Amino acid sequence: MAVLQEYKCPCCGGAITFDSTLQKMKCPYCDTEFEMETLVSYDDALKTAQADQMRWETEAGGVWQNGESDGLRVYVCKSCGGEIVADETTGASSCPYCDNPIVMMGQFAGELKPDFVIPFKLDKKAAVAALNRHYGGKKLLPNVFKNQNHIEEVKGIYVPVWLFDANAHAQIRYKATKTRTWSDSRYSYTEVSHYLIRRSGSIGFEHVPVDGSSKMNDTLMESIEPYRFSDAVDFQTAYLAGYLADKYDVDAETSIERANARIKKSTEDAFAKTVNGYDSVVPDNTSVQLENGHAKYALYPVWLLNTDWKGKKYTFAMNGQTGKLVGDLPLDKAAARRMHLGLTALISAAAFALSWLIWLI
Repeated sequence: MAVLQEYKCPCCGGAITFDSTLQKMKCPYCDTEFEMETLVSYDDALKTAQADQMRWETEAGGVWQNGESDGLRVYVCKSCGGEIVADETTGASSCPYCDNPIVMMGQFAGELKPDFVIPFKLDKKAAVAALNRHYGGKKLLPNVFKNQNHIEEVKGIYVPVWLFDANAHAQIRYKATKTRTWSDSRYSYTEVSHYLIRRSGSIGFEHVPVDGSSKMNDTLMESIEPYRFSDAVDFQTAYLAGYLADKYDVDAETSIERANARIKKSTEDAFAKTVNGYDSVVPDNTSVQLENGHAKYALYPVWLLNTDWKGKKYTFAMNGQTGKLVGDLPLDKAAARRMHLGLTALISAAAFALSWLIWLI
């Protein structure tokens, strides 16, 4: 029994048939006409589409040697569960993530030793100055944010990060259109031309970071990127002196999904920039194959400050290498109402004075 080949319309997805009058294939739903060769080429492209293959080698981090972790202590936050590592000279402190007290639990016993660390380039003085600039000139900011003693509570912490390297080979198919319009004395016309565009190539990725701490908001951490990996050095415990460090609680295997999403999005963005000259371009199929994918474990420097205002927590993060700072600010509604009333009174007084002047004239 013969099997009939069914073609789908590339424009609307409907089943198309051969029109004997036109001697072309025609879609009965959107009235688009196709040459047979065009449909065969489109069908071949669909058959060669591949699924993503994004696999990784995740044996990152070294092993702590005897004596390497001497002088390090572990502090545990009873509120968020964070395990914070610090040197033995660090006194009582509070959690950099939720501001609750942290309790020293004793000698550090690590799992994986970080491969790299980017040392702090900006000290606490620079972080305080950046926060003051961020708050400056904002009259409707609650006073608790402007309090100098509060700003001094900013903490420097090394956030655990998984770094992913890979070569990505991609094949991406797009649907594109060009529209032409014209008119004569009787009618206006619109002609839409449809195109199938294919792109393929390779792109290399190095040190794609994924936050390895569940306490650190991923979006916040990504917002203070980029970090310059050229400043990274082999990990030494000496870099922790005077700072806190978080132990990873999201392992490399769990971080793969986010790494894949970042790499795929960057690949799609890079390839999309090569498709020009069309009125509309829509990705139709993306296939990304990874080679030589592996992950490393690193610590990135971050200055953190947490503030509670009317039951909501506001977190400010600053890149400890570049100084890039992000964070939301609340509105003091009482101050806003006072300002509004003041402006209303001022406008009313000005209007009264103007009307009085007009009456005198």
